[in-house]
Amino acid sequence: MSVLRVGNASGFYGDRFDALREMLTGGELDVLTGDYLAELTMLILGRDRMKDPAAGYARTFLRQLEESLGLAHERGVRIVTNAGGLNPAGLADAVRKLADRLGIPVRVAHVEGDDLGSRYPDSLTAHAYLGGFGIAACLREGADVVVAGRVTDAALVTGPAVARFGWGATQYDRLAGAVVAGHVLECGTQATGGNYAFFAEGGTRREGGHGGGRDLRRPGFPLAEIHEDGSCVITKHPGTGGFVDVGTVTAQLLYETGGARYAGPDVTARLDTVRLTQDGPDRVRIDGVRGEAPPPTLKVGRTRLGGFRNEVVFVLTGLDIEAKAALVQEQMADAFEKSRPAEVRWELVRTDRPDADTEETAGALLRLVVRDPEQERVGRALSGAAIELALASYPGFHVLAPPGKGSPYGVFEAAYVPQEDVEHVAVLDDGRRVPVPPPPAAAARVVEQATQADLPEPLPPGPVRRAPLGLVAGARSGDKGPDANVGVWVRTDEAWRWLAHELTAERFRELVPESRNLTVTRHPLPRLRALNFVVEGILGAGVASQHRFDPQAKALGEWLRSRCLDIPEALL
Repeated sequence: MSVLRVGNASGFYGDRFDALREMLTGGELDVLTGDYLAELTMLILGRDRMKDPAAGYARTFLRQLEESLGLAHERGVRIVTNAGGLNPAGLADAVRKLADRLGIPVRVAHVEGDDLGSRYPDSLTAHAYLGGFGIAACLREGADVVVAGRVTDAALVTGPAVARFGWGATQYDRLAGAVVAGHVLECGTQATGGNYAFFAEGGTRREGGHGGGRDLRRPGFPLAEIHEDGSCVITKHPGTGGFVDVGTVTAQLLYETGGARYAGPDVTARLDTVRLTQDGPDRVRIDGVRGEAPPPTLKVGRTRLGGFRNEVVFVLTGLDIEAKAALVQEQMADAFEKSRPAEVRWELVRTDRPDADTEETAGALLRLVVRDPEQERVGRALSGAAIELALASYPGFHVLAPPGKGSPYGVFEAAYVPQEDVEHVAVLDDGRRVPVPPPPAAAARVVEQATQADLPEPLPPGPVRRAPLGLVAGARSGDKGPDANVGVWVRTDEAWRWLAHELTAERFRELVPESRNLTVTRHPLPRLRALNFVVEGILGAGVASQHRFDPQAKALGEWLRSRCLDIPEALL
């Protein structure tokens, strides 16, 4: 059976620089992908383009390619990336110039059509999330390097799979299988032990006398062996760090998703049909994935400048922490009377310990964040008011760093446009433009969704012990615009019988007080022994607005795992 080996060498703009070379030299590959885009990245690239109209793409990718393009050409590995950002044509031209300078004969194509800025003139950036068929068209026409802009992360994998296997637009199960593979690969080493809830079980132990095994100091990047029927095996190159097991793959499957229906421009993948099987050391088989027709609209990610923000962190040491915090808040309120920012937010973080044996562990942090449309109100107004208190406030007054002038912050918003309104185009190396039609308006095949009736029988009553949830369950959390998702899973059927009935949306709100006044939706995924919670609005206007201490909700799941509840002793 024909197998397509797709590796990943980047999960974000700023990921490990030498991963591209590592993946090319570490083992066999057909395609190497690189994911460089996120909601915050689009804002960063938009600000770059304001300074230089020729900018707008991930320059790091060019520097990586300079030392690896020859390797890829020699080994016959094709490269597919969304590093084009806001300017895929510009990056494609830059890659051609690099190849000419290095004397490497490669064909470079790119994908256009995602930029909808003309429809949203009040936005800094506005880009539709395209699917993988434009990438597939480039590869079918012989491209060695394909540069895309704002495609879905999974499209970097579905495109090569469509090109290799010739799948049609209505072969939903196969497309859905490739989407799931792409979702597992998209965040790089998060599939090979990075950011993994049960990391402490493996430590930095080495197995077999080499740097592999469960050595988590430098996890290897993942790859997928994709089959024509849409099934795949997730693995990594031999001898690389980290590990791949059902747990690491489950964690990544739950990352930044919502309900069972994972909708994309090519297909709606049904996450509640995914079947995971350990297929040997560092190999996890994914099969059984069902797909439905994609939605008739494309998501458009819009970013704009929301105003300016600034912050100062006051250090409160020793005794009377609450009283010290109250005093400085009153003093700053008086100082703001003449020029109060539109938003003033205080947060007291009790990092102090009684009778501490170091000054640092005797200190608490009082964080003040201000926002306003006018930079002056968060710049001099804040810095002057804070610094003037240096000799006139609580005993032991000092701050972590003096506040600056205030910096702009961004807002992410989602819009939707009909698929047929977007001109998706593959631009080939010779300049030919190949239109990519929208998916056919076929009647959606609806796969039955898991319901409460599909949950297992609860565990029988027995002795319980008050303990952290994380002793039994893993979690991974992330951001989707203003919302956060928290995926929680367990590793045994008995634990699933308990979790499925214990961790309701109401119990989640009890354990995460920030969510008590927000909409929390629970989605059961029985085949994964998992629950996915979506918390609406907890991130304000999205990551770029830095609404909360953890603006991307990366550690929200770990906070949940640290919360205590009554757990059956049989599970501990």
